[in-house]
Amino acid sequence: MALRGCLRAGRALLRAAGPPARGVCAAARPPAFGFLFDVDGVLVRGSQPVPAARRAFQRLADGSGRLRVPVVFLTNAGNCLRSDKAQELSRALEMQVSPEQVILSHSPLQLFSQFHQKCMLLAGQGPVEEIAHNLGFKHVVTIEALRKAYPLLDMVDQSRRPKELPPPTTGFPTIEGVILFGEPVRWETSLQLIIDVLLSNGNPGAEPQGVPYPHLPVLACNMDLLWMAEAKMPRFGHGTFLLCLEDIYKKVTGRELKYEALIGKPSTVTYRYAEYLIKQQAEKQGWKAPIRRLYAVGDNPMSDVYGANLYNNYLKSAQQNQVRAGGKRNPQAASPQTEDYLELRKDCNSSVESCDSILVCTGVYRHDDGVPRKTEQCTTEEVFHGHRDFCFDPSLVEASYIVQDVNDAVQLAFKKENWS
Repeated sequence: MALRGCLRAGRALLRAAGPPARGVCAAARPPAFGFLFDVDGVLVRGSQPVPAARRAFQRLADGSGRLRVPVVFLTNAGNCLRSDKAQELSRALEMQVSPEQVILSHSPLQLFSQFHQKCMLLAGQGPVEEIAHNLGFKHVVTIEALRKAYPLLDMVDQSRRPKELPPPTTGFPTIEGVILFGEPVRWETSLQLIIDVLLSNGNPGAEPQGVPYPHLPVLACNMDLLWMAEAKMPRFGHGTFLLCLEDIYKKVTGRELKYEALIGKPSTVTYRYAEYLIKQQAEKQGWKAPIRRLYAVGDNPMSDVYGANLYNNYLKSAQQNQVRAGGKRNPQAASPQTEDYLELRKDCNSSVESCDSILVCTGVYRHDDGVPRKTEQCTTEEVFHGHRDFCFDPSLVEASYIVQDVNDAVQLAFKKENWS
């Protein structure tokens, strides 16, 4: 279904849905569906809530303010703790959001236990050390600590160049991997030092004896090229920083920068983790019906829609037994390692049958942006903002439905579920 057709279908369902239910819960049966809500551009714009967001959650809650269906907030933000994001959402939505309902871009790193004992370099901003420790990493080094240990490495800003030759650095640990949490503040410093670590095999104070390849493991969170805040135009995201890092590494070495894993939307492992949390919520609430359908609401076709559709394909393939879940690489998967980590969640028996993508027009996407009318035109006319390790399949950026805002998205899902 083409994007414009999806928009018409979404509007038709909303007209048929009628006014929102008020007062007591309109559905006596337990829910068989759940929501995955993006945050920036869907629920908030920068620090300001989207007006439709509070109306949507009034619809989702019962008379006492408790959610009637399981909800996960699935955001590619990563420069904060889950508890901080939960408090931010609680204020924006005027209802209690728990950290267990929040998935940040880095949250699935809890599953990557084989790196938890290694000395990892952290790039990003915010409390990156605390974030890493909360995820299970025991030995970490920040870009700032590395810069202070080796002051001759950071030379772009002339005001930060040492005035005298510093003494040799001793006792600094060998770095065994790199975690890219999100876009840093000083891009030139992070780009330089990360490249130094990769070229020196974790010993940036030593004179390199050639280019080590394969290089040290690199784990990247959040591939969004752009994101939407209060400004009228989208802002650079972590995907833009990754693009710079990849191009510099290839220009310097002649080789491709490789990722041990790419997580955050649109990676399959992130949606698998979201499904796991949705089911935990349902069990905690005592809802006995298995969760069959997920509705992923987002504003970015290249991240939210792509990821939901990719996960929907993953679910369909698993149902049809065409591939063993987690055992064979999907051609759109971020890396061969990604699906290996899905094996760690075998305890979450998948009852989910589908993941519908609902695109809203309050963020990155605008329905009057001149979207190609025919799918085949997308391959030549649509600019692919996704990460280079994800192939561009036009069908993956076509939303199941397009609606104006998140309140309309909730109303549409309720109509499909005959919920109210």
